[in-house]
Amino acid sequence: MQSLLACLYQACIAIGELYIFRKHQNQKVWTAMFLMMISAISGGITDLSFDAMGYLWQIMNCVLTASYSLTLRRVMDKAKQSTRSGSLNEISMVLLNNLLSLPFGIFLILLFDEWKYVMNVDVIKLPMFWVVATASGLLGLAISFTSMWFLHQTGPTTYSLVGSLNKIPISIAGLVLFNVPLSLANLFSILFGLFAGIFFARAKMF
Repeated sequence: MQSLLACLYQACIAIGELYIFRKHQNQKVWTAMFLMMISAISGGITDLSFDAMGYLWQIMNCVLTASYSLTLRRVMDKAKQSTRSGSLNEISMVLLNNLLSLPFGIFLILLFDEWKYVMNVDVIKLPMFWVVATASGLLGLAISFTSMWFLHQTGPTTYSLVGSLNKIPISIAGLVLFNVPLSLANLFSILFGLFAGIFFARAKMF
């Protein structure tokens, strides 16, 4: 399911970049995306069940995430015209991004009374909880920073395609850690995903 939705996300990004930024991808990039779709379909065949509402929510997530990436890149381009330095660095982008999400997060916390649960739960009294929570926050900050840098240096389509390639090591790790039998569909999914990554890298290098 995740692989299929990742391909939907890539398609939304590529089409959005075509119409918003007037950026045309070469034939090799579209071929790499097609290989990723084959990989996704091969992996999606092994889904244990199909839930229409679950897929609907995930499709909405893909569309909104793609819109976020495209909007973020557009803001980066607008910043070149509006700031004295000609651009917003990654630290400024991460700071602004988190500040903008803070009011919405506070609203949801108050709406669902999550603060009452947090204040009364016993786990917050454990020192290890604060160690793990702090490490999680720092890792999230690192992910935000590297994502902003990568998007600034490349583009939404490259960002989405490279991001989707992380499904390959995750699939392999899942097969090994959870003793999942290696079916023909899973094997084709991994192989086509690897071919897509190699093909995309060559398309961008040459």
